[in-house]
Amino acid sequence: MIPLLRLNGNRFTLNALLIEQVESLPDTTITLINGKKLVVKNPENEVIGLITNYYQKIGLQSIHRNTGDESE
Repeated sequence: MIPLLRLNGNRFTLNALLIEQVESLPDTTITLINGKKLVVKNPENEVIGLITNYYQKIGLQSIHRNTGDESE
């Protein structure tokens, strides 16, 4: 889960596993796997950092890294 800020300043927490895409349009727009779009105050690079940290915390990145090593 990652903490984010809505445009109105309200804080909320989002399950990072549901994120399909993050864009700056110019506001940061997050597209979820179900097609829903969320616009947040957080800059795109901050959102990407939060996602990356979350993946590292739950061990998701090491799973992909190890799988890639085995198939080579």
